[in-house]
Amino acid sequence: MFWRMSEPRAHASTRRRRSITSGAALAGVLIVAGCGTDNAGEGSNIADNFELSGPQGTLRLSVGAKDFTEQTVLGEITIQALEAAGAEVIDKTGLGSTEDVRLALASGSIDMYWEYTGTGWLVHLAQPESIADSQELYEAVRAEDAEQNGIEWLEPAPANNTYAIAVREDATGAVNVENISELQGLIEERPQEATLCVGPEFNTRADGLPGLERHYGFEFPPDQVFVVSDSTVYGAVSNGAKCNFGSVYQTNGRIPELGLNLLEDDETFFAAYNPALTMRQATLESYPELKEIFAPIAEKLDTEALRELSSSVEVDGNSPATVAERWLEENGFV
Repeated sequence: MFWRMSEPRAHASTRRRRSITSGAALAGVLIVAGCGTDNAGEGSNIADNFELSGPQGTLRLSVGAKDFTEQTVLGEITIQALEAAGAEVIDKTGLGSTEDVRLALASGSIDMYWEYTGTGWLVHLAQPESIADSQELYEAVRAEDAEQNGIEWLEPAPANNTYAIAVREDATGAVNVENISELQGLIEERPQEATLCVGPEFNTRADGLPGLERHYGFEFPPDQVFVVSDSTVYGAVSNGAKCNFGSVYQTNGRIPELGLNLLEDDETFFAAYNPALTMRQATLESYPELKEIFAPIAEKLDTEALRELSSSVEVDGNSPATVAERWLEENGFV
């Protein structure tokens, strides 16, 4: 089986154990608004406005996430929000790659996970070109994915976790590169300095290195491209032992912590990557209150918020569960 299931556990705030269930087993269960949803909104306490239950008892939902920090935190936020509304939640965060988690959603192994609009359009829907306007991109992804695959996208967060190419501050002057198009001159004139560390997905995806090189018309020397884990890229660029440049996520909290600069995407290759909670149409049709629960949560997740959440885990050493709980409390959701 392609996914790894976490052992059942309970958050300090709920102490509710999670039971295993499939998406198909949830058919026919209704969501009932316990106190009415008219007052639900930004900063409103979820437990005061929603009660997820039905004729068969407590509602059970499974939440997935990809295997990097931001996704794990988003998964924890989702888990704890659903628990606050009275649901039992199966934790399937850390499933693996983008392909693994998407397949889990499509097959019904999970009920929901956060995906990025650029990934949905360019990878899952295999569109040849992105759409510059982020709202237009979201609307196109939502419409096409619903029609083609029966996947629903809730309202996106304003955060843009787009890919970026990073260079450490003390190397910026030495390599004399401030935007991505200038990499071509570096590759041609001083190829030994054109060293690049990339994550596994960025190395192969159409919206990653292959597409970037094709769009800008250059190619890194193959023996100077090093494929490492996404989490390793930041340190590898910062210490400079292996790479001058690296593929990073723009919302990662280690960018300012490690003193990394982001090259300007001066020919606008990278798409907008606004995170949005995705689920199968049957799930949303059965449980429409999910849209109301997560709209105000998504609204609060701007780029700075995601960067701070990521930093709290990766720099400060807090657990994703603790970081998610604190954020939900600080914003009045629990």
